[in-house]
Amino acid sequence: MPSSDRAVLVVDDDLDVREALTDLLADRGFQVMSAANGREALRLLRGLKEAPSVILLDLMMPIMDGYGFLEEHGKDSLLARIPVAIITAGHGVDLGRIASAAPIVPKPINVLRLFSIIDGLCRSANHVA
Repeated sequence: MPSSDRAVLVVDDDLDVREALTDLLADRGFQVMSAANGREALRLLRGLKEAPSVILLDLMMPIMDGYGFLEEHGKDSLLARIPVAIITAGHGVDLGRIASAAPIVPKPINVLRLFSIIDGLCRSANHVA
């Protein structure tokens, strides 16, 4: 599954957050896909011909939370190559359950920091691919 260097998957159960991030990223020239929970994100990713370059992942969601998604993401060699940035309003992030290299973007989101993180993850993903 090759990656598209300008595509981002936003995974968040809050429709307002998904729409705001989608608009913000689209205005910056990214192709944006979204999912309301981890299970939906996995189903979407496994059906794509081209993987996104970055996944923006909320941790606290119903059906399958971000931690469950990360477990499944890590088990799949194709998906595991897609870098993940955590977006969360929570202060009790269980660092033992997330990838140690995954940057954390606190909500409310600092847009400049978010774009800096996405750009860095896209660059590193392109070097790995």
